[in-house]
Amino acid sequence: MATRLFEECDHAALYQKYRLSSPAQIRNLLLNYLQRKKGKPFSLAVDVGCGSGQSSRGLASYFEKVVGIDVSGAQIEEAKKLDGPDNVSYRVGLAEELEFEDGSVDLVTVGAAAHWFDMEKFMKEVDRILKPKGCIALYCYQVPFELHYNDCSENLTQIVQEMFKILAPYESEKTQIARNEYKEIFDAITFSDKERVDHIPFEQQVSISWIIGFFKSLSFYQTFQKKDPEAAEASLERMEQKLLQTAGVSSSHTVLEMKWNAFCLLASKSG
Repeated sequence: MATRLFEECDHAALYQKYRLSSPAQIRNLLLNYLQRKKGKPFSLAVDVGCGSGQSSRGLASYFEKVVGIDVSGAQIEEAKKLDGPDNVSYRVGLAEELEFEDGSVDLVTVGAAAHWFDMEKFMKEVDRILKPKGCIALYCYQVPFELHYNDCSENLTQIVQEMFKILAPYESEKTQIARNEYKEIFDAITFSDKERVDHIPFEQQVSISWIIGFFKSLSFYQTFQKKDPEAAEASLERMEQKLLQTAGVSSSHTVLEMKWNAFCLLASKSG
């Protein structure tokens, strides 16, 4: 990957603990697309920018072999720590230099990472390693997310929005690509057979403490923390107190409903 973040051990550990597994809706979407465009057998899937392996493990039941690739050795070590399916492996590598044989891969997936890539170089590699009619799926999440709890959902969501505004000055140009919902990336996909799917809803149950941990795992929070550790920590403490007060609870273990929307870019190599 052209941009190198998430490489410190502490950050990688946060990523493992607080990042999302790929939603079933996304997994079903890309598998149905692959079936429609190429069909079985599904031999090899490559998950690029796999981080600590959440999305890689979700593909294990559908492919003979899944390989997760990430530029960060710390992330790969976190992925290897977890017991997982025997057909999933991980290796350190660049999105722009994928070490697979020509025409050997059925599916390339990228979850919430494509905005860090040099897309021109990445697409050349994808074109090289995919089988005829092989597919690529690039997905990410829209922010901010919503929080729901009793009758205070609107106020809880407002607290999340306020936190993203606090972090906005620390965002990189790369994360702005994600906020722009990958419009530039869709244009950079060189396969003519391509489509995008927007507004893919999903939800999960999370604790208030998990939400705080999730924010700590964000690249722009990490930038904020490096520049002003005390201010960064204080901002999350204020957020946690606001969430507790607004929900009318005293425990950060209180579980809220988190609602997201995802989007996915899909493309198929010509036959």
